[in-house]
Amino acid sequence: MIRTSSAIHEGSVASDSQTRRLRRTDPGRRDRIIDSCLDVIAQVGVAGASHRVVARAADVPLGSMTYHFNGMDELLREAFTRFANNVVDRFERRMAQAKDLDSARVAVVAIITEDIFSGPREQVLTHELYTLAARDPSFRAITTAWMRRSRAALEQFFDPETARMLDALIEGLSIHRALDQQPRDASEVVEAVNRITAIAVD
Repeated sequence: MIRTSSAIHEGSVASDSQTRRLRRTDPGRRDRIIDSCLDVIAQVGVAGASHRVVARAADVPLGSMTYHFNGMDELLREAFTRFANNVVDRFERRMAQAKDLDSARVAVVAIITEDIFSGPREQVLTHELYTLAARDPSFRAITTAWMRRSRAALEQFFDPETARMLDALIEGLSIHRALDQQPRDASEVVEAVNRITAIAVD
């Protein structure tokens, strides 16, 4: 049976109306896609994260991907920005609990031993972000913003030069502790933090 232009129009209107209704009843869809994208990357890496795979993980129609995001690059930037912000939010909260130089040192040790790379998921996501940032300036902007906020939190207690060295220490020791097959003693972290921050009181 041939559909008339009127019937086609009515069908289109009905389809648009249904789509709008679905969007209203699933207001968290965009956020769910971003979170699912991070889950997918943690499992299979950026190379395995496609529109189809992320849509399946988020339990959304494939068309939702192109409706909410202008390609995978945009989704990846949004996802990694959310991830970086979550990590640095935790960093800032930890430093905000410090009241003086000694408690700031304790906070830095806790950031390294407890907060950064709190599990395999964060370890994988961080290294996937670093790989992208090494190749693409748009992702480097995410890591730059992350470092800027981290250093600002440290500068509440340490001069800018010491804060930069501490930031590098946090990054380096966190990676070493995460990748080392042998358990590392937290005392080495305490010693490293004390040595660097001794500059702050010299």
